[in-house]
Amino acid sequence: MNPNDVETFKALLVRRRAELLAEGDVELVPENAGDDTARKVDEDAAPLAEMNQVIASKRNLERTRQLEAISEALDLIAEEPDDYGQCEDCSEPIKRRRLELMPWVTLCIRCAEQHERAAASGRRRHITDYK
Repeated sequence: MNPNDVETFKALLVRRRAELLAEGDVELVPENAGDDTARKVDEDAAPLAEMNQVIASKRNLERTRQLEAISEALDLIAEEPDDYGQCEDCSEPIKRRRLELMPWVTLCIRCAEQHERAAASGRRRHITDYK
């Protein structure tokens, strides 16, 4: 990858990091937590509130992971710019379009799919798991 391309991706990474930091964390506490009505148990609203907290928690976790990946990519660009854009598994170049969409990725599509399949193989759920 030529130095101009690396600088382009560095700018994308910096911009995405700024966007994530500006968004901030999703609040896990309901807005009406200080309200007297929030202290009363509403059996119909409880599952919705719990689901909203799970969603917020997952979004915050994904945001944190993305910020870490962006920092690692920026560190790689600073320390070893020639290695940026190469798959860390197979050392093949990561396609430009993939880097344009997610400049923090470290795996090509083929290797990423292999990692996902390997991670998913041990996690298959069965109907009896929920009893």
